[in-house]
Amino acid sequence: MELLNSLIEGTRPLIAVQPLLLIVLGIVSGILGGAMPGISPSMAVALYLPFTFAMPPSLALVFLCAIYVSSNYGGSITAITINTPGTASAVVTSFDGYPLTLKGKAGTALGVSLVSSVMGGLVGAVILIIFALPLSRIALNFWPSEYFALAILGLTTVATLGGSNWKKASITVLFGLLLNTVGLDPITGVSRYTFGVIRLFDGFTFVPALIGLFALSEVFTQIELYKFKKEKSTDEKIDFIWPSIVDYWKLKWTMLRSAVIGTVIGILPGAGGTIASFISYDIEKRISKNPESFGKGSKQGVAAAEASNSSSVGGALVPLLTLGIPGSATTAVLIGALMIHDLQPGPELFVKSPEVVYGIFGSLFITNFLLLFIGLLGSRLWVKVTLIPKNILYPVIFVFSIVGSFSVKYSTFDIWTCLAFGVIGWVLKRYKFPLAPIVLGLVLGRMAEMNFRQAVMFGGYSIFFQRPLTLILLFISLLSILYPIYQSRKSKKEENVS
Repeated sequence: MELLNSLIEGTRPLIAVQPLLLIVLGIVSGILGGAMPGISPSMAVALYLPFTFAMPPSLALVFLCAIYVSSNYGGSITAITINTPGTASAVVTSFDGYPLTLKGKAGTALGVSLVSSVMGGLVGAVILIIFALPLSRIALNFWPSEYFALAILGLTTVATLGGSNWKKASITVLFGLLLNTVGLDPITGVSRYTFGVIRLFDGFTFVPALIGLFALSEVFTQIELYKFKKEKSTDEKIDFIWPSIVDYWKLKWTMLRSAVIGTVIGILPGAGGTIASFISYDIEKRISKNPESFGKGSKQGVAAAEASNSSSVGGALVPLLTLGIPGSATTAVLIGALMIHDLQPGPELFVKSPEVVYGIFGSLFITNFLLLFIGLLGSRLWVKVTLIPKNILYPVIFVFSIVGSFSVKYSTFDIWTCLAFGVIGWVLKRYKFPLAPIVLGLVLGRMAEMNFRQAVMFGGYSIFFQRPLTLILLFISLLSILYPIYQSRKSKKEENVS
């Protein structure tokens, strides 16, 4: 009952003209961003982050979450219509969505995609609300040693994001931690690696670094590839005859199963919607009565992919809000947004700023319902975004990046920071290094350092071995490091045998 009352109190301020307009703006921006190939959800949120500086924290987070939710759906539009996934997780949607378009059933595919995304988003929101508060209450009893172990766990689990490239993911995590040491020591005040540059005393400004890594790096990559050709229109193939209620009813268990799977996978730091989509799709294919239809235009395949990647949003917000650990690249950007608005992500957020937390909870329901309405009205329009020439799109992104970086502190130094991180991101992407772990190193590095030193001052180095929960978290962290090593060696042995 307490949870329901808090949810109602957090949602009530959103039922007003300004918040609803912001949510609608976030949905439209997210759909367009997701539909543009190369504009990932994390990149879309990072681009709009500077525009939230003057907003109240609760409205800023609601706006960014609306972009996050809708960009996952937006990626499916181009995946279905022109076989060009706008986001990584939409790759799975294209397996059956594009074959449906070729059969003249693009409307069916778009309709299943939209409703599945909304259902997945709602299920993810419900699970988030149920588990977030109990987890935060447990975490409020953490000592500095537990917070240190938690930060290490976040770093090590996200390092597995690279899969077979776990070595590169680990290197970028360490690089992020190294960048975090630049500036004044948080306890002694001694300058570290500033080389006498006064502007580095506070370290690298987070937002310009974020925009450079995610937005400018993609612009530089596209310039290098020089793939600025206009996409061919497929309007003659696209119909907008939506599925019937009976069609949706037949897919109800597929949507529900995939939504639960997507939420659970989203909770695991570093997993995200892409992995959730692949796993849900594989499970549905295995249990389907017609597995041979998958890959040839199965509505079940589209529903499984979209329900799982949308529900992963709610799952990814669970570790972010309760433990202060980002569950995906986009939530790494959101954790930066919280810190920019002087909000410390983690269990204390429920105590110090409950209106922000429950505002986010309520906004997820409002966003998904409005997404259904806007998606139905705007499907014909969203397809047109694929026709924007890249030689116009990427210069606009570049200008937004520079202006957004400058607007943080009105400093030209931040512009150079953005450009430098853009070049760093471009080089790393060129050699297949994941960028998300850098952000997590920047965010979790300070948490790890502060709590490690506080724990040592409080109880010496032995405190890490005296508290059971600290030991458990550190042991799980060790397993997170050893598991990808084991998997890599196992796959090499199998290759040698074959």
